[in-house]
Amino acid sequence: MGGAAIAIDWRFAAVLTVLLGAAALAAKLSGLRSSKGLVTAGLRAAVQLAAVSLLITWVLTAWGPTAAFIVLMVAVAAFTSARRLGTRRLHWAAAAICAGTAPVLALILAAGTVPFEPVAVVPVAGILIGGAMNATSLAGRGALDALRDRHGEYEALLALGITEQHAVRELCRPVAAQALHPALDQTRTVGLVTLPGAFIGVLLGGGDPVQAGATQLLVLIGLLAAETLAVATITEAVARRRVLPA
Repeated sequence: MGGAAIAIDWRFAAVLTVLLGAAALAAKLSGLRSSKGLVTAGLRAAVQLAAVSLLITWVLTAWGPTAAFIVLMVAVAAFTSARRLGTRRLHWAAAAICAGTAPVLALILAAGTVPFEPVAVVPVAGILIGGAMNATSLAGRGALDALRDRHGEYEALLALGITEQHAVRELCRPVAAQALHPALDQTRTVGLVTLPGAFIGVLLGGGDPVQAGATQLLVLIGLLAAETLAVATITEAVARRRVLPA
């Protein structure tokens, strides 16, 4: 085991248990009502990562399993976002996620920035899908909440002769744009506040700091593009009444 590798033994399990327990306890004592969700999420992450660790070698052997795995990632991301939005219309969540992920991933691969190999495509696709999923959930939920909480303003805009779609856009776009704040903050502070995963991963894999920095920059800018496209798509879906508040 290399000196930079994580030691997977009883100490690893103990640290994870203590951290997850502390998070759940803090949530319970502070009245956040999310302690059960935290524990469930942690346990699911452990099981899912264990399964992926066993399957990933097979997944990366050929393009068939790789493509199937990427489709599975999109499907799970769409289901997660749709549930967060409170809608059964998975296809609109999937459309927003794909609208953000597909063009960014296609450009990166077409330009040769990332090798066109399963071992490189899967992690990049996963990062972009995850970012687009989060942005879709936050933007969509914010837009739907704005429609509910500011219904009076919505009706006032209609009374002024503004079309329904323009009225929804007027109310929802400022709120939906807030979904980009986490990605913007991470990009603005990278290297000063945090050293994100792609940077550390390249270093742990034996790459030099310049390669690590270039990789992380590609990921951050790619995420900004993917999440912006996803936010624009889900906001437009809400404006066109394709995704409705519960």
